[in-house]
Amino acid sequence: MSTPEIITVNSETLEAQIRDLLPSQSGFGSELQASNVIMPIIDLTSAAEGSVLPEALQFALAFGSQTAFEARAGTANLMSSTGFWRIVGGFTEYTTSGADVTVNIKLTDGSTTKIIWNTELQARADDFIAHGSVDLVVFLAAGESCSVEASSTGTFAGSYRQIATVTGQLVDPNGFTAE
Repeated sequence: MSTPEIITVNSETLEAQIRDLLPSQSGFGSELQASNVIMPIIDLTSAAEGSVLPEALQFALAFGSQTAFEARAGTANLMSSTGFWRIVGGFTEYTTSGADVTVNIKLTDGSTTKIIWNTELQARADDFIAHGSVDLVVFLAAGESCSVEASSTGTFAGSYRQIATVTGQLVDPNGFTAE
């Protein structure tokens, strides 16, 4: 039978991770220690991070949290506040002879615009309709904004909501109360 041992672990990487995951312990000051004794573990990570919701529920669509938008043969400016944002929606593209139809999601910093999502329906000799859905997360830094654009006979409609701040702190759906 071996004797239980406790050793000090000197790792700035591990200590930084503990400070990030457990902000309430940032000034605790004790050294990390390891033991060769097997112990049961209770995972309190989500509570220590400040969230009691599983991730799938954290990103839920909620009436009070969603901002609706529609771009019909034009542009809809979405969000311009920093943080992580979830965009959900559907698009329809209808083409008749003559013109391509595009639907885009764009990010801009005020001087440069980047298309981060795009669909295009090529012009055809006959009438044709295409449709689909989008569910993605975007990050906006200070000075950046997001917009959607639909050309001629294109439509993109949906909603968006903030799911985390610029520092990564999760934002609960509006109306959620932890018990």
